[in-house]
Amino acid sequence: MARIMLPARVDSCAPAMEFLREHLAADYADILGFVELAVEELLVNVATYAYAGTCPQEGVRSAHWGQMELGFKRVSMDSAPFLCVWIRDWGTSFDPFMETATPDTSLAAEDRPIGGLGVHLVKNVSAHHCYSGDDGTNTIELYFQLAHDEN
Repeated sequence: MARIMLPARVDSCAPAMEFLREHLAADYADILGFVELAVEELLVNVATYAYAGTCPQEGVRSAHWGQMELGFKRVSMDSAPFLCVWIRDWGTSFDPFMETATPDTSLAAEDRPIGGLGVHLVKNVSAHHCYSGDDGTNTIELYFQLAHDEN
């Protein structure tokens, strides 16, 4: 299980992508592009919105305030192999998958309302996605299905 802790800033996306390529390119080249697309979208969201409030005074949340964690592990669900990638932050509680309307992609870009397309892409490039907000954390897990013959 590999993971990296980064400052919750947009410029942390570059080292996050390097981390993914370093650890995933050899064994997961066929899904790496999808993983990078989804992770970058979610990291930008964390960097932009999670820490807009004020830092709490005490506790786990304040110890990690302004940070985000990216990690991954291989898992099995119903005997099928998946790569689980997670993003965790200690900012304002927010589930990006709740109440997100599916954007109308038939409209021209200038006719679409702002927002929602990134989460739509994340949902469509991953096989499964979930959010949990426990103990002062926000954790998003994305699952990417692997071919059965991979290690």
